[in-house]
Amino acid sequence: MERNKKIIQTSVIGIIANCLLAGFKAVVGTITGSIAIVLDAVNNLSDALSSVITIVGTKLAGKAPDKKHPLGHGRIEYISAAIIAVIVSYAGITSLIESIKKIINPTTPEYTTTSLIIVAVAVIVKIVLGTYVKRVGQDVNSDSLVASGEDAKLDSVISASTLVAALIFIFSGLSLEAWLGAIISIVIIKAGYEMISDTISHLLGERIEMQLSHDVKRVVVGFDEVLGAYDLSLHNYGPERYVGSIHIEVDEDMALPKLDQLQREITYKVFEETGVGLEGIGIYCKNKKDSPADILRKELSAFAKSYEYVKQIHGFYYNEQAKIVSFDLVISFDAPDRTALFNEITKAFKEKYPDYNFSINMDIDLSD
Repeated sequence: MERNKKIIQTSVIGIIANCLLAGFKAVVGTITGSIAIVLDAVNNLSDALSSVITIVGTKLAGKAPDKKHPLGHGRIEYISAAIIAVIVSYAGITSLIESIKKIINPTTPEYTTTSLIIVAVAVIVKIVLGTYVKRVGQDVNSDSLVASGEDAKLDSVISASTLVAALIFIFSGLSLEAWLGAIISIVIIKAGYEMISDTISHLLGERIEMQLSHDVKRVVVGFDEVLGAYDLSLHNYGPERYVGSIHIEVDEDMALPKLDQLQREITYKVFEETGVGLEGIGIYCKNKKDSPADILRKELSAFAKSYEYVKQIHGFYYNEQAKIVSFDLVISFDAPDRTALFNEITKAFKEKYPDYNFSINMDIDLSD
């Protein structure tokens, strides 16, 4: 698979670069007595480990589906991204502890021109490496690579702060290395926390990306027989692996053979153009224009939308003989209390239209 190959190649580049930087920095840090440079070397090793985890995670995520995991193992990529985020956080915490120790018991570092040049080169290398890895991660939709790239860019900030501290010490005799180390450590811890939060959010299940939602619905409503598309629900089983369902609205007189053909054509075209697998297509029948059901639907829709936070009603059904009215009511997640608002609207419907038997479902605002 081309995507997995690109992720592994990029990770290998990261491993080689970080191991070389770690070796140089360890030597320089030991010679100069700079705790910041030594910690930076250790951080480079953690970055190399992150790349190893990315490779392992990508390999495992690419395993074929099996009986126990019929939809594949793609979510392993999110787990590997979480592990990298934990490593970043641990590196930040360790760095903060060592910096505090140096603040309490300061030592005088000894810098050489060679050591400063190596640190300066490391800054440039980490900026280039971080930018490259993060860009590739965004291109192939890999959270692990994005996390590794962001970590590398943070490392460049650490190295740059070490260089600044060295220059300040050389020209003024003022040692700020430990203080700068503490500040940068806090920045790293914050970045690690944000990475963990993002990964957990993916695992919990996020709202469908607006562009993907629009792309799927655009394909669906592109069929002349489709009069509306609603309730798009997609489940993510790893980057770029979506399966789900949607409801379509069609003319109430459409014949079953035609409807069956339409569903098959929609499923094929959506997968072909977006990569999304629609496992189910529900059906809503649209009433004839200006029929009693159509007139009632428009009236009830206008009444519902008079309430703030109501986005729409759909899936409308009207049994004229039994006076049964059924529809889905979509309430925005921006509403302070969706349940209370739903109950208020339901009660208002029954009071305003006492002759009808309402069956109203509070629908979830799943997608844009």
